[in-house]
Amino acid sequence: MANALKMNIELRLFKSASLLTATLLAGCISYDSAILAPSLTMSAEDIILNGSPESTNAQLNFGLTVALNESDSLVNIEVLPGIRVRGIDSNGAANSAGIQVGDVILSVNGMDTNHPDALAALQQQSGDVSEFTFIVRRNTVVFEAQVVARAVNGNAPARELYRIDPLATRAAYTTEMLSLRGQPNIAVARVVELLPGSPLATAGIGVGDRVMAMDGVNLNSAQGLITRLNRDYSLGDRVQFSVFDGQEIETMMVDLWDPGRRISRVNLWPILQYESSLNPPRNSLSVLDFWLFAVYSYSRVEGEQAHSLLGIFNFTSDYGELVEEQD
Repeated sequence: MANALKMNIELRLFKSASLLTATLLAGCISYDSAILAPSLTMSAEDIILNGSPESTNAQLNFGLTVALNESDSLVNIEVLPGIRVRGIDSNGAANSAGIQVGDVILSVNGMDTNHPDALAALQQQSGDVSEFTFIVRRNTVVFEAQVVARAVNGNAPARELYRIDPLATRAAYTTEMLSLRGQPNIAVARVVELLPGSPLATAGIGVGDRVMAMDGVNLNSAQGLITRLNRDYSLGDRVQFSVFDGQEIETMMVDLWDPGRRISRVNLWPILQYESSLNPPRNSLSVLDFWLFAVYSYSRVEGEQAHSLLGIFNFTSDYGELVEEQD
């Protein structure tokens, strides 16, 4: 009886010591992502792909590059009337009109052109006028040139294809309105593409399926799904997707992409200390570190490695060297 009681006490003490040791070790070990996942900037619900309104009004192109008409004197630099032609597009409007590099444009359609902005403003117009009268000075000769500007707004506007989530689900979505019998229309995110390694494929969700809700909360758009995934969840979390495949609504559990974990720090001073980082790539290890010296220490920064024994014997390998290249 006494032996059984003694064994029971020893077993409890052993379990308590094991638990305490595991707790202490857990407190001395830190973890970090095994892969350095990039941060994402979320797009707004409504975006403009065609640039600013000012840029969309650019209708005409004279086919030349101009600058201020500065004097050639190095002693007394002065800005003279007109704008100097610094570049001409081959087969452009100005080239066809006989204007050359070095010419000075004094006016266009009677308007003085003493700054490049004046010519830029003319190219921004959206009226029907396309033929312009240029008064040009070449050396001491002033002549008139008829420049027929060319339209530059013939390209079709940019068109949005989809919204993409390159991390959490590694998939692309579009917003779609879904109408189910007996229910009001709701906004859903239709899966249009699965990137390699997408957790949606593992969960059984394919291209064409519509995601209606996450964890019971309805979506408002494809961007709303992506924003919530990357704002409200962490990589590796499990999320409940409500999916309509065209026939029925199913509840599927999706494990978001997980970069994995690695040990980033171990602190068992003075027995052992270890640290690791991905940016920059770095590892360090010290064994029996007594402040003034360590029995053994090791460090690696990118490709350079250093070993030290008792702080006396040092060895470095793969040391980087700066080399000046000859042209």
